[in-house]
Amino acid sequence: MIDRVERLAQVLRNEGIDVLFACTPVTMGYLANLFEDGHERLLVLAVSSEGEMRLICPALTANQAERVGIKSVRAWADGDDPRAHLDELEADWRLATGIIAVDPGMRADILLELQATLPAALFKSAEGAISQLMSRKDDQEIGLLQKAATIADQAYRQVKPQIRVGQTESVVSKLLSDAMAELGGKPTFSIVAVGPNSAEPHHLSDDTPIREGDVVLMDFGCDVGGYKSDITRVASARTASDRARHLYEVVYQAHMAGRAAAKVGAPASSVDSAARAVIGAAGFGREFVHRTGHGIGMNGHEAPYISSANDAPLEPGNCFSIEPGIYLAGQFGVRIENIVVAREGDALSLNEEPSPTLDIVG
Repeated sequence: MIDRVERLAQVLRNEGIDVLFACTPVTMGYLANLFEDGHERLLVLAVSSEGEMRLICPALTANQAERVGIKSVRAWADGDDPRAHLDELEADWRLATGIIAVDPGMRADILLELQATLPAALFKSAEGAISQLMSRKDDQEIGLLQKAATIADQAYRQVKPQIRVGQTESVVSKLLSDAMAELGGKPTFSIVAVGPNSAEPHHLSDDTPIREGDVVLMDFGCDVGGYKSDITRVASARTASDRARHLYEVVYQAHMAGRAAAKVGAPASSVDSAARAVIGAAGFGREFVHRTGHGIGMNGHEAPYISSANDAPLEPGNCFSIEPGIYLAGQFGVRIENIVVAREGDALSLNEEPSPTLDIVG
């Protein structure tokens, strides 16, 4: 954790930022192993460009902060005014006219309170600074991502033979969640969409039953040691139409084209364009309605984003999804998703290889 704070301080100096205010469980957990949420109470982990760290927190968080090794803690009790601690920080770190980067997950009411207390300071998003650290995973982080991905793979292998015509989306979703929990993961989400619902990329699973010939799209993941998995697999119930088989094969080819383009030094946008070119050539470019992928780690979605708008080069240790899709409104949708790690040479897939042809279940 000390190394992370030192690296963050260097980033702040490079960016001309005086202090970063972290406040979300993920950012504070990453920097100081404090996975707390202040909710409506002021909870700020301040890190200066000199590598100093101070926590302003509700009294109910003080013991946890000290237990994880935070040395400088300023606690305030309900009924107290926490602005006294902000005034002290302003004086000690000379922040009256400083540049302050705030956690992108900070609540608007907390930010407004900070701006009112430090009216001459310049506030900006800390997303870029945080991303420079969190987007490059070390071996320990990749190991946890691998465990989470393996559990998701095993859950799919376990549940796939159990899927039957007549089951509802909610039933299959629960099967996947229960399997991930039994295998040692903490389920974070499980989306199951069948038939026309599979053409909704962020469908909310409901009581729609599986019918023969339905496409069944399953997007799910879990948490292991604070790191996430995210996988999408597609099957068809008992039988599959020629159109469903064709779209699946197009998406599979797009997925593999994105994988082949995911090399260290290549712009993230090139991965998106490689996958998009395959789908466009097949005549379904307008039905590929989202970016090709997103970074993953302690957050389910984080940098680097694999989109046409991101020309930043991929770096060793970047972990991200490759998940092209085609969505035919009112009919069905297909998406194939693996998590990969950028490294010298070909990207490493943390998930098992998807089937090159459409799975049949039920």
